[in-house]
Amino acid sequence: MFQKPFLFDGRIRRTEFGISFIINVIAIAIVNEIGFAGEGAAIISISYIPLYWFLWAQGAKRCHDRSNIGWYQIIPFYAFWMLFADSDNGNNEYAPNPKGIGNQEQPTNV
Repeated sequence: MFQKPFLFDGRIRRTEFGISFIINVIAIAIVNEIGFAGEGAAIISISYIPLYWFLWAQGAKRCHDRSNIGWYQIIPFYAFWMLFADSDNGNNEYAPNPKGIGNQEQPTNV
């Protein structure tokens, strides 16, 4: 869980996506509270960049788990589908199934 959280390649399960979403909401709430409580809001607002990068990367991986490209996450309410829909069984073009269901060994040429 949470291997390479800022990269856009691979697949993640619903649980990891849900935890990522909750972590991001809490972190943004903390940044909002710190940023609006004092001066230097412009400097604090720079911290939004890694927070949104993390959320977009995790969303892209969840889209890959559903055999879709990462751009699907900009569809309104698609995040709910990513939270509740099951992943595709087996390998797909992005990576093997993170649950291990339906994964087949790739033949090696010796």
